[in-house]
Amino acid sequence: MPRRHLHVTCAAEAPLLAALRALRTTLGVPEDFPAEVLAEADRAAREPRLPERDATDIPFFTIDPPMSTDLDQAMHLERRAGGGFRVHYAIADVAAFVTPGGALDAEAHRRALTLYFPDEKVPLHPPVLSEDAASLLPDQPRPALLWTIDLDADGRAVTTDVRRALVRSRAKLDYAGVQAAIDSGTAEEPMALLKDIGLLRERLEIERGGISLNVPEQEIVQEDHGYTLEFRAPHPVDGWNAQISLLTGMAAADLMTVAGTGILRTLPTAPGGAVARLRRTAKALHIDWPHHASYADVVRSLDPKNHRHAAFLQECTTLLRGAGYSAFSGGRLPDPAVHAAVAATYTHCTAPLRRLVDRYTGELCVAAVAGQEPPEWVREAMDTLPKEMADGSRRANTVERECLNTVEAALLAGRIGDTFDGFVVEVKDHEPDVGIVQLRDPAVVAPVDGGGADLPLGEVLLVRLTQADPTAAKVRFAPA
Repeated sequence: MPRRHLHVTCAAEAPLLAALRALRTTLGVPEDFPAEVLAEADRAAREPRLPERDATDIPFFTIDPPMSTDLDQAMHLERRAGGGFRVHYAIADVAAFVTPGGALDAEAHRRALTLYFPDEKVPLHPPVLSEDAASLLPDQPRPALLWTIDLDADGRAVTTDVRRALVRSRAKLDYAGVQAAIDSGTAEEPMALLKDIGLLRERLEIERGGISLNVPEQEIVQEDHGYTLEFRAPHPVDGWNAQISLLTGMAAADLMTVAGTGILRTLPTAPGGAVARLRRTAKALHIDWPHHASYADVVRSLDPKNHRHAAFLQECTTLLRGAGYSAFSGGRLPDPAVHAAVAATYTHCTAPLRRLVDRYTGELCVAAVAGQEPPEWVREAMDTLPKEMADGSRRANTVERECLNTVEAALLAGRIGDTFDGFVVEVKDHEPDVGIVQLRDPAVVAPVDGGGADLPLGEVLLVRLTQADPTAAKVRFAPA
C-alpha cells in the first residue's frame, strides 16, 4: 500500500508539467499504445462479447472521484424481505473485450497496472475501452460480472453468486455528494443503505481483527498565483464504499478456496520489531497506546484530521509492506493464505480496468459458481501473474513516490532559506540526526538533517528549506 496518496484538484503549472514529463522518461513508464493494440481495442469496443442475461432493470450507481471516467464498479443495495440485505455489485467485464493471446492482452500483461501521475494517467487498457466502451458510465448498457451477495441482519455474507450480465448504471456519484446526501437524510434507500451496511461490515472487521487505514490524501489545490499542497481526510463514505469492495474480495477468495484453484492477495503478519517501532513512534507523537490495546484498536481511535494522528497513520502503512499475490491449484492453499490487514482470505477482483489480475480472479469465480473448470487461458497465466503484478506494483510505487517528491520540489522551488513550522514524524534508529519532517502548511513530508544534533521525534520543529530541486525530485530541510 502506498505511503501517501496524491489527489489532483487543479491544473498543474508549466514547470511542474515539464518536471513530470522528464520523470516519465527517467522511469521508463509505458508510452503510447502500439498501433496494433489500438486497432484491436477499437474493434473490441465496437463488437464486445455480450452476455445473455439482461440485468439492466437494476438501478445501479457508481461512486468515484468527480473527474474519473474509468469506472470499474457499480452497486445497488436493498433490504431482503426476510431480513438482512442484498448487495448487487457490477464489475466491468474486461474479458468481454480482450481476446486472450492477442496484442491487447499482451500489452496489458506488460503494463499490469494503471499508473497515476498528477497531470495524467498511463492506463492499463486503451481509453476507448477503459474510459468508454468497458467503463460503467451512466445510461450505457455494459457487460459486467454481476455479484449478488446476500447478507444477514448483522452484515455477514450468507450466499454469493457471480455471473455475466448486461447492466446499466443510472447515476455517476462522487464521495462528497453521497456523504452530504446521507448526512442530510435526503439519500434514497439504495444509497442510504451504504451507511448501514458499511457500519455493519466495519463492526465485523473489528470482530475478526482486521484494520482499514484512513490515511489522508495530499491534494494539489489551485491558488491565485499557482498551487499548494493540502491534506484531505477521507469521508466516512470512503470507508463504507471500501467495505463493499472488501466484502466482494473476501467472497471471491472463499469461492476460489472451495473450488481449489485461485489467486489470493496475501500479507504476512507484521514482525514484532515493526510493531515495537510503531509503539515508539506513537509515544513520540503523544498518541496513547495502552499496553493492553492492540495495534488495530489504536488505529481505529485516531482522527485523520489531527496532524499527529495523520502522521502516525502514514507510518502505520509500513506494516502493510510485503503484500503480494499467491496462485494455487489442486486445493493446496499458499502459506500464508490470509491477508493480515483484512484478517481473512481475500483477493483483488473489483478493479479490472486498472489492475490486470482482477480479470483473472473474476474468471476464476465465474467458473467456480458455474461448477466448471477455469478457462485454459486463465490456467496458463496463473504461474506468471504473481510476478507480473509484483513488478507492476513496484513500478507504481516508484511512480507515486517520485511524483510526490517532484510536486513538493516544484512547489517549494525558489524558497530556499525560508522557514516552516512542522514536526518530526520519523527518526532513523542508528542516525538520530536524520529523519522526516511533516510541515503544517503546505502539506509537505520530506527529509530533515539535524547536522549532528539529534532530532526531537514527535516534537514541533522550526525548519529551514535547504534544497528544492524539481529536476532531481528532491526536497531537504534542516533545523532553523
